[in-house]
Amino acid sequence: MFNSRTASSAAIRRLQIEYKQLTSDPNSLFPATGPISEDNYLEWEALLPGPDDTPFEGGVFRATLTFPASYPHDPPVMKFDPPIFHPNVYPDGTVCISILHAAGEDPNMYESSSERWSPIQSTEKILLSVLSMLAEPNIESGANIDACKLLREDPKAYDEKIRQSVREQLGL
Repeated sequence: MFNSRTASSAAIRRLQIEYKQLTSDPNSLFPATGPISEDNYLEWEALLPGPDDTPFEGGVFRATLTFPASYPHDPPVMKFDPPIFHPNVYPDGTVCISILHAAGEDPNMYESSSERWSPIQSTEKILLSVLSMLAEPNIESGANIDACKLLREDPKAYDEKIRQSVREQLGL
């Protein structure tokens, strides 16, 4: 694992700019997002609000973003910690969404190259895409087979399972 001392200076500069942009906007949806420590700009923590009018509403979900030293040429890895139950989140918490897939053509021919990572993307765009993913799961490209199956076969039970996990998270 690279730390800030060995990471490319371009990656660090870019992440410093993104952090400043995220924290300078008083209306940001992600005010609690940034490096876990000043010693390592490649490891970030984000607190994502559950989208309104979804089973995730009212929850706050912690995720980590691990940026490669080659950022912004390569995407970060994003993981919910603790993992959440969602069709597009692997059981270990890793997020599976097009914007986090490496640039280029999809070998499975499911995603167009325009949906995948490119250096013009940003941390804020990733977080917005993940909020959209929470609100609108894609069961055609599932990472958690159990979540896909439950959502497809019994959407009400899926919603209740999510709501229950939010209540537990909030200590209710």
